[in-house]
Amino acid sequence: MKVSRCMCKNICQVTPETNIKEVAKLMQENKVGCIPVCNDNKICGIVTDRDLVLRGIACDKNINNTKVSDIMTCNPCTCNENDTIEKAEDLMAENQIKRIPVCDSNNNIVGMLSIGNLFQNHQDLDEDELCYTLECICKNSNKNA
Repeated sequence: MKVSRCMCKNICQVTPETNIKEVAKLMQENKVGCIPVCNDNKICGIVTDRDLVLRGIACDKNINNTKVSDIMTCNPCTCNENDTIEKAEDLMAENQIKRIPVCDSNNNIVGMLSIGNLFQNHQDLDEDELCYTLECICKNSNKNA
């Protein structure tokens, strides 16, 4: 199965100049735990709710003046919309991430694939591979994406 069949296509994104308060509000409004950071629809970073807490609030950053570029993860691991789910699972397991941005062949963001998306489609996936992916992600609770 291709990533494009499982991914969430309705995603919000921000620019590197967006302040972290706006990012937090977007996460709340959209009920998401991470948002891609893009320049002209090309991904340059990703910010998670954990980044907001640990790199923002815990470091006494001013939420109105701090740009998301100051706390985001640069050059995040991505997959292509035409990749197989197995390839995406391997990337998630290898990088211990629960969410992976999905790009097209021009590096434009087109979706997000989460461990939740995989479990929603578990009947069409290899359950052993899915369990292995989750096990690898959970091995180190200090990783975040």
